[in-house]
Amino acid sequence: MSWKTLDHMHLSGKRVLTRVDINVPVENGRVTDTTRIDRIVPTVQHILESSGTPILIAHFGRPKGQVVDALSLKVTVPALEAALGVPVKFTSLDNARETVTFAKNQVVLIENIRFEPGEERNDPQLAQRLADLGDIYCNDAFSAAHRAHASTEALAQLRPACAGRLMAEELTALEAALGKPERPVVAVVGGAKVSSKLDLLSNLVGQVDHLVIGGGMANTFLAAQGHAVGKSLCEHALADKAQRILQQAQATGCEIILPSDIVVVREFAAHAPHETVAAEACPDDAMILDAGPETVARIGACLARARTLIWNGPLGAFEIQPFDRATNAAAQSAATLTKMGKLISVAGGGDTVAALNQAGAADGFSYISTAGGAFLEWMEGKDLPGVAALAT
Repeated sequence: MSWKTLDHMHLSGKRVLTRVDINVPVENGRVTDTTRIDRIVPTVQHILESSGTPILIAHFGRPKGQVVDALSLKVTVPALEAALGVPVKFTSLDNARETVTFAKNQVVLIENIRFEPGEERNDPQLAQRLADLGDIYCNDAFSAAHRAHASTEALAQLRPACAGRLMAEELTALEAALGKPERPVVAVVGGAKVSSKLDLLSNLVGQVDHLVIGGGMANTFLAAQGHAVGKSLCEHALADKAQRILQQAQATGCEIILPSDIVVVREFAAHAPHETVAAEACPDDAMILDAGPETVARIGACLARARTLIWNGPLGAFEIQPFDRATNAAAQSAATLTKMGKLISVAGGGDTVAALNQAGAADGFSYISTAGGAFLEWMEGKDLPGVAALAT
């Protein structure tokens, strides 16, 4: 798929309807993490430097088509102004026409688009109201691209459309990871439940050369192979589906790497007494919280042979020490190989970003996506409406 970027658009004197993701955490009326705001700065600055007027369209929380004062985007204005270094004009959609008429080469922020009942219905009338405010559409919100909403899909059909800097960066990284990757390709998939990632695993076994399964979801696969998992988190009812994924992998030639040794405890707590045993030797009164050193070494050897890595989810209970060891070791190995130019590494998902940051490995990866659902649906091989709408 190809798409236009800001570099393909004539922006001077144009009003640029710019879909962004500034759905940031807020406490006591103040933004506490500006990461998402910081990542839209290159797009907004480019529009301003090109003598265009960026009109920001964004959502905040889940108001479900109702005006909810606590979810007003006005709270983001101070953080936006600090990041951009320019004043930001805030307006309701009803008053937006007057605001944008007098805004020349200034930043305009429209109130939470999800206050509008037509947003999540992909309403063409709402899309037309938005289109009437501008000349060009720029989508810089990959994290919302899996939604066919008025501001992500219908609007893109009504004006010349392009990808913003962040969106283009994300799409380029993802194309390198699964579109036309350098092989061998390794996917690391962890987390608590297989049920939330069945589509993901089924797609990956047909796309990658090696699939590392860790975290609580690995327990379901171990149980499906007939191993006792004690009191561990495990979805026993999904044993048949786990077996089916193992069979799919065998048919496609994808190697699945499951823990061969495990770290077990009797109490879910930081620094709880623990021991390392073989994967098939989990005591009945114990629970699995991490992969053992033998497994970590196997993952490291697999990464050393790989050329491309896609990562989603931790390999153990990384939130509590020392059960973050497998995640930390694998992440640091991937980061080192990436810095050496031996590996292209792409990661995404909320827990993934937190785990890689905790491991001190995030800066070493080729690309880390802040998108959650959109990143997962892309890994599942699904079409993303907000991306498809930009196709040329």
